[in-house]
Amino acid sequence: PLFFSGNGPSGICLSYLLSGYTPYFKRHSLHPHPILQRKLEEAPEVSVLDQDLEYLSEGLEGRSHSPVALLFDTLQRPDTDFGGTAESVLTWWHEPDRAIPHLVLGRNAPGGAWHSIEGSMVTLSRGEWMGLPDLPFKEWLKQKRRGLRNNRATAEDIAQYYQHYVMKKGLQKNFRCGTVVTSVRKVSAESISNHMQKDLQEDNDSLWNSNEQSTEVFQVDGFFKTVEGDKELFSIYAENVVLATGTYDSPTWLGVKGENLSYVHHQLSALEEAVKNNSVGIMSDPVLIVGAGLTAADAILFAHHCNIPVIHVFRRRVSDPGLIFNQLPKMMYPEYHKVHQMMKEQTAACAGPYECYISLPEHHVLSFGKDKKCILQDKNGCQKAYKISMALVLTGSNPNLSFLPKDGIDLAIDSDKPVNPKRNPIDVDPFTYECTQEKGLYALGPLAGDNFVRFVQGGALAVASSLLKKANKNPP
Repeated sequence: PLFFSGNGPSGICLSYLLSGYTPYFKRHSLHPHPILQRKLEEAPEVSVLDQDLEYLSEGLEGRSHSPVALLFDTLQRPDTDFGGTAESVLTWWHEPDRAIPHLVLGRNAPGGAWHSIEGSMVTLSRGEWMGLPDLPFKEWLKQKRRGLRNNRATAEDIAQYYQHYVMKKGLQKNFRCGTVVTSVRKVSAESISNHMQKDLQEDNDSLWNSNEQSTEVFQVDGFFKTVEGDKELFSIYAENVVLATGTYDSPTWLGVKGENLSYVHHQLSALEEAVKNNSVGIMSDPVLIVGAGLTAADAILFAHHCNIPVIHVFRRRVSDPGLIFNQLPKMMYPEYHKVHQMMKEQTAACAGPYECYISLPEHHVLSFGKDKKCILQDKNGCQKAYKISMALVLTGSNPNLSFLPKDGIDLAIDSDKPVNPKRNPIDVDPFTYECTQEKGLYALGPLAGDNFVRFVQGGALAVASSLLKKANKNPP
């Protein structure tokens, strides 16, 4: 059996594929990519999971660096990048004898970090790109008698959809929520064969039967919270472990003096909380927002909506092509385009049309003082102090891999630096998503560099394909 940590979209999709749900090429369907169509027609009776994923994905191009992510995406949404609505060329068969026993452990309800995001936030991706296999998000939304605003969905909708998906597909028996993993490490099989393991399953099925051939297995330790609020410890043994924990866990810190003071926060929810209990408002000192990504933009929109004064600090130039706003189509993202406009037109040097907002491009924070004074420095080294009511440092987040030896650094592409989804993901084989440094350990989603829901699913396909091949090699 297999265990995996993280019950967001990556974990849910992998659970679906390991529960015997098998994708085949739908006969008589036509894919707009002629070479891929020809390859799919070569063996329509063989499931996509059993085909050569490297061969099928060769030559595909798109918005992801992962060939398998592009493959699974284009099979499900053939012409979506051109605004088309062509149907999936896959048909799904339930083949229970192909199921691989597994457990999905997560802190929250199925959906992972989507339950921690402010419910009214609108997703960056188009709504249909948030869907999981064989249950289109749009169809689910129609049943709720709702439509997509500007083709986009709210975080609350997405969180509900993921929970509904798990129930609808009958996957709930594989999920353990309210679970925290504290350690994953390799141990020798002999050392545990005499041990009784703590069983997570209510029906006391054995989760793991000693396999003579395997000399080393993973020991997974952790605890789950009972209804009464107690912690119950567990140890599970598994030959394969999948890391799908996402990156929402620990926000990035600037590493400057005073950053640990009580008025400095690293999550957008702190601003929402402050507005709720009236600790900031129209008359208060400005809120300092640090960062130039979409979370910082969400904070600016929220503050603007509540008429709260903002000082916005970021390191890049407004015209920097690496800035996310310069990569988003204006029509689809009018609100982010508005923030970008404010950043351009409302610098401290020249007053623009937007009250209560000052943009400070090419600036960074030097320190936060106990008197709520913040020292900022520009690119020429000039320093200036600003009196603020609170600070929000929204410069991204990092995965929390404290349960792995050395925080998982040895698994990263550059093993001298911490794992980072954008700059230093875990080094995996592109067609199996198995860690190159640790056989039997797999990484999915942002940990492997796939940062959008539509593209994390290809990783799940690769892992499922690899595990099915392993299972066939070693029949029970």
